[in-house]
Amino acid sequence: MFRPLDGILLLDKPPGMSSNQALQRVRHLFRAEKAGHTGSLDPLATGLLPVCFGEATKIAGHLLGNAKGYEAEAVLGLTTDTDDADGKPLLQRPVPGLARGDVARALEQFVGTIRQRPPIYSALKQGGEPLYAKARRGEQIEVPERDVVVHAIELLDVRDGRIRIRIDCGSGTYVRSIVRDLGELLGCGAHVSKLRRTWVAPFTAPGMHGIEELRQKAAEQGEAALDELLLPIEAGLANWPTIRLDAEQALALGRGQAVQLASGTAQSELNALSSDGRSLGLVKVDCDGVLRARRLFRWAAQG
Repeated sequence: MFRPLDGILLLDKPPGMSSNQALQRVRHLFRAEKAGHTGSLDPLATGLLPVCFGEATKIAGHLLGNAKGYEAEAVLGLTTDTDDADGKPLLQRPVPGLARGDVARALEQFVGTIRQRPPIYSALKQGGEPLYAKARRGEQIEVPERDVVVHAIELLDVRDGRIRIRIDCGSGTYVRSIVRDLGELLGCGAHVSKLRRTWVAPFTAPGMHGIEELRQKAAEQGEAALDELLLPIEAGLANWPTIRLDAEQALALGRGQAVQLASGTAQSELNALSSDGRSLGLVKVDCDGVLRARRLFRWAAQG
């Protein structure tokens, strides 16, 4: 039933579905033997969820650590146990009269490297188990603060006790936590009512595909039409520094041999390209100019 398939799909995850549920539905539509996503979105959230098939799963962890962009709507005056609209109400408070400038000034405190406490309902693991599993059992959970990076926050609208914001941030940043803490700063509490991930580096202007679109295309045009939507692995490595190898060097690398370069400085990780520009995998160059494989793609060993 399943088949070997390599590439990256830019999925537009629908609301009300976990990232793993979305992944499995797409995997079955494509009949892919192996698939993985690059960082969970909450069931409430929509937007970009890059899905990696086959050999592309080898770079999924790297995409997980990339910068991301979101648009969010927050409801002021109500806090919930999950910090979003899917949670149980905890505390209702009156919303003070807030001008746009008041909210904009408060948001400035969340830009840069900030200390943040992740939500207790999150996929972060503690003792090898996701926090949300512990929270659902009613366990007392202490979530330590950690440093995260917020590159920019833009206030889009303030109206009727709701605000809309656009956030560009580093990996590990929780928009729910920003909204929760913003609500406390404004003195009334807040929770996320809508959340959409708009981009994940290097896919900063992504052409996303929804599950219903994929189903329809499969039904009307067949499997080949689905495959045309896949991006090559090279697209996921677009921001990586590269090193181009000649045929002899590429052959040696594929055999697992170290490659002595004529010159070069130490590099922690590079995208090794064949002479025709195809990615062979991730490599490292030491201080003596010796290139060694870190993680190669299947075809690197095929010469």
